[in-house]
Order: sequence, then C-alpha cells, then structure tokens
Amino acid sequence: MLVTSKELLLDAQKNDYAVGAFNTNNLEITHAIVRAAEAKRAPILIQISAGAMKYAGVEFITMIVAKAAREATIPVAIHLDHGPDFKTVMVALRAGFTSIMRDASSLPFDENVAEVRKVVEACHALGIPVEAEIGTLGGVEEHVVVSERDALMSDPDECARFAEAGGFDFLAVAIGNAHGFYKGEPKLDFDRLAAIRSKVSIPLVLHGASGIPDHQITRAVESGICKINIDTEIRDAMIRTIQKFTQENPNQIDPRKVLAPAIDAMQAVVERKIEIFRSAGRA
Repeated sequence: MLVTSKELLLDAQKNDYAVGAFNTNNLEITHAIVRAAEAKRAPILIQISAGAMKYAGVEFITMIVAKAAREATIPVAIHLDHGPDFKTVMVALRAGFTSIMRDASSLPFDENVAEVRKVVEACHALGIPVEAEIGTLGGVEEHVVVSERDALMSDPDECARFAEAGGFDFLAVAIGNAHGFYKGEPKLDFDRLAAIRSKVSIPLVLHGASGIPDHQITRAVESGICKINIDTEIRDAMIRTIQKFTQENPNQIDPRKVLAPAIDAMQAVVERKIEIFRSAGRA
C-alpha cells in the first residue's frame, strides 16, 4: 500500500526500530526491494534521487515504484532522496512522491533554514512530510560529492535550532557516517547522537549506512535513529552478481536470465538490512 513516510517513522520512533530506505534506479532494483519487504513483513521507503529521475525519466520510475507500492501488502512510501533544489521537489510532488527530502546542508545555517521552510510550506499543504539535513557527510552519492576534509558533523544545539526553525518532520544527522563505501571501519559518534536525541524530538535519519558494521547499526537504532538509507550495497550486489554470471555464462544474451540472479542478490541484501534495523514483522 502506498503511504506517506510520516506514519512509518513515527511508529518506528515509538517502537524502537528503524525503517529501511532503499534507493532504486530501475524495475529490477524495485522488484528486489519490494520482494524483500514482503518476505520480511516490513514497512519501507523506496528512494528516488534526482540522478535516478534523470536516468529513468521521472514519470517512468515513479510509475514503476507507485505500481509496486499500491500492489504491495506492506506499507511503502516513495521518497525523494537528496532533493537538490525547489524545482526538483516540485517535479517529485507532481509525479506522486509521498515523502520529500530537501538537502540544503551545504548552505550556511540561515540559508538552509530558508530553503527547507519553502519546501515545508509546499509539501505540508499537500500532506507530504519533509526530511532535512544538517552537517555534511563525506563521500560520493549522485550529485553529492564531499571530501573528508569538508565533512562536518552535526552540532546538537544547532540541530535543535534547525528543527525548531525549519518546521520539517525528520532530521538527517552527520555523526561519522558517509556516502559510498568506507575506506576503513566507520566509527559513529554515539555521544553526539545521544546529545542530538536529547534535544530534538522528531525522528532522526542516518544516511550513508552501507558498510557500517551491524553492531553500530544496532546501537544507532537503540539510540534513536528511525530511518536508515541504503544504496551502495544494493548496487554492489547487483553489479557483482551480473559480472559473475556473465563470466560464467559468456554466451548468455537473455537479459532476464542475466538479471534474475542479480534481483535475488539485491533482495538478500535488503532482507538482511531489514533484520538489522528491527523492522521485520512491523507491517
């Protein structure tokens, strides 16, 4: 069933689990995500980035995800991931997205607030919740490219002021997480997360969770993270499986046979994340 993300994240916050937010770019990835959620009876967000909108065509990718969501027996929200500007937000709303992120985290505090408030006014008028971000994650994802030197962790007091001034529904925080695969083992700052949680009442979001060790994810959920984004590990499972299959079957040219094991591999990744996030059986 197609829903907004607000009801999902508020329930996660109330019952101490996190909702998985999984990025898609095409039909096969969408199938894998929904099949995993159905198998685990878990609520999910399916995320579409501005890059995915450009690659697949916003109407096409939204139709695929919306069709899958409406036919699913578990709740699914369609989320704009890292919306880079107001125009992209409006395109997503017109296409039928049921959850929006406006990422203005690279801007100074007051400009971030102003950009987010503009989106909040438009989205809340339609009953659509909004995610915002403060602090800057290192790494690479779509149009987001930030060096380690320029990465900046979220300040707890600034988070509180941002949440009050911005009027949004969920807050993505930077606590040592990063986009893409990590060069070494990531070390999340749980003292910082606890301080943010004590000052901010709305659900908190963890981006860049691909590659974070399971025990740190578990602790993050226990510490108040309610939404966790996964993209890189799904892509990796897809490409590695396709590479292995084509190497072992060099004469196979039927894309259905090539992609079927990749869907299974991606589904396995999503199912495992759902278990770690404690969202299995919550639908």
